[in-house]
Amino acid sequence: MTTSLPTILVTGGAGYIGSHAVLALKDAGYGVVVIDNLVTGFDWAVPQDVPLVRGDIADQPLVEATLRDHDVKAIMHFAGSVVVPESVENPLKYYHNNSAKTRDLIESAIRVGVPHFIFSSTAATYGIPDESPVRETTPQRPINPYGMSKLMTEYMLRDVAAAHPMNFCALRYFNVAGADPQGRTGQSTAGATHLVKVAVEAALGKRSHVSVFGTDFDTPDGTGVRDYIHVTDLAAAHVLALEALMAKPDENYLLNCGYGRGFSVLEVLDAVDRVTNMTIERRLEGRRAGDPPSLISDNSAIMAEFPWEPRHADLTQIVTHALAWERKLSERKQD
Repeated sequence: MTTSLPTILVTGGAGYIGSHAVLALKDAGYGVVVIDNLVTGFDWAVPQDVPLVRGDIADQPLVEATLRDHDVKAIMHFAGSVVVPESVENPLKYYHNNSAKTRDLIESAIRVGVPHFIFSSTAATYGIPDESPVRETTPQRPINPYGMSKLMTEYMLRDVAAAHPMNFCALRYFNVAGADPQGRTGQSTAGATHLVKVAVEAALGKRSHVSVFGTDFDTPDGTGVRDYIHVTDLAAAHVLALEALMAKPDENYLLNCGYGRGFSVLEVLDAVDRVTNMTIERRLEGRRAGDPPSLISDNSAIMAEFPWEPRHADLTQIVTHALAWERKLSERKQD
């Protein structure tokens, strides 16, 4: 495909959020190339006209050849491990996959001269914040290796951007949910832990129930409150971040990605019940260690910095798109 816009490398582009970013870039007219080791990603999630390089971001000769061969001008980095409880059980995996490998990727970018880097960070870098909504200036005190591994990368990017001709944007995601409204991709990973994904799986009989961890939080209904952002709106924010980095090569950005409002676990499950016209079995269980009562973004900074206009900031719409993708996934597995 010929394009007047530059080519962007998307690491982890065969995964959940990465595959939506690939679509957003393509829809905006950018060239795209994907590197993914397919440990948790799926080759079919990458559009057929997008080159898929099967490999690891720590394979520097492969990465640097890809950057040069495709004349890549920016990297969107999604590749990594994302399951919080697993990070507690296996911290070295997370420091290896999320910190050490990212260090190698950044070094490859510097060697080749790629000037822009967009990083998939997380609200987990805040740990259990003292305030909600959470601002970018809220102290970052991660309580698990997943959050710490992401924060370490933020530090690396700050230092590298100060020493080399590269600027970066780290987007701190809150709770990502939903699927592409056109049904082109969605959350496909087996054993996912995201509440909306778990709930629509239960609605389709793929799980027997949904566990509700903690009913005695200091929240209106006693269950944890989270800020759920539609993955397509999140992908759009990445394209805007790219455009901002290219327009202002001396600027770096550290920004929350959320809607600035929260829903409790029970409110999410009620929404799934409404959309499916069913009742999911809920099993009330004790709190999980480290779960904050409420985690909501203050998104005023990203709204001020970028012309970001969320189009899917509606819980019913998020659930509807997630459910439609889950049904499509069932049909794919039956074929």
